[in-house]
Amino acid sequence: MRTGFVERTGKLPDMDRSFDLNFWQAQSDTARFAAAWELVVQAFIIKGKDVSQLRLQRTVEHFERQPR
Repeated sequence: MRTGFVERTGKLPDMDRSFDLNFWQAQSDTARFAAAWELVVQAFIIKGKDVSQLRLQRTVEHFERQPR
């Protein structure tokens, strides 16, 4: 059983984003990253891709030595 749920009821046209903003700002950085990563994993599964291949992109676009 999951706990800690917060919900808001009402008509969609009458709602603004303040509820969402307040909720996510109250979460820790770790919780926000975990939620975002969960969405990435779900997107991979929906697209039929191999989840074991997931990783953060590690690309260097430009590398230059600074003059002293």
